[in-house]
Amino acid sequence: MHGGIEWLVDASGCSPTRLRDRSAVFAVLDRIVDEMQLHVVGTTWQGFPDPGGITAMYLLSESHLTIHTFPETGTATLNAYCCRPRKPAEWTELLRELLGATHVDVRELSRGTA
Repeated sequence: MHGGIEWLVDASGCSPTRLRDRSAVFAVLDRIVDEMQLHVVGTTWQGFPDPGGITAMYLLSESHLTIHTFPETGTATLNAYCCRPRKPAEWTELLRELLGATHVDVRELSRGTA
C-alpha cells in the first residue's frame, strides 16, 4: 500500500520581518502550489502577537500544505503531503528567495508503506 509522499522542510536564518508578514508567508505557499501543480480547496491562517509569527494551511485536493513561522528564531517549518507522487518544489531556492533562509533541510518520506 502506498499512502503518498510527505515533505518536512525546516528553514533557518530567515528574515524575521518576512516571517511576520502575511503576504510574504502566503507568497511562499502560493509558489509551492504553482511549482508542484497543486489545487487549493480551502485556506486558513492565524497570526500571533509580536514577536510571534504565522501559522497557515492550504487544504489541497491532493492533501495539505502548512507553514509555521517563528520570527523570534528566524525559523520556518513547512509540511507538504501529497497522496500521489509528484516532483517536489525547489525548496532551498524558494525559501532563500522569499524568506531569506540561509539553511534549508528537506526530508522526504514515503507514507503508507509497511
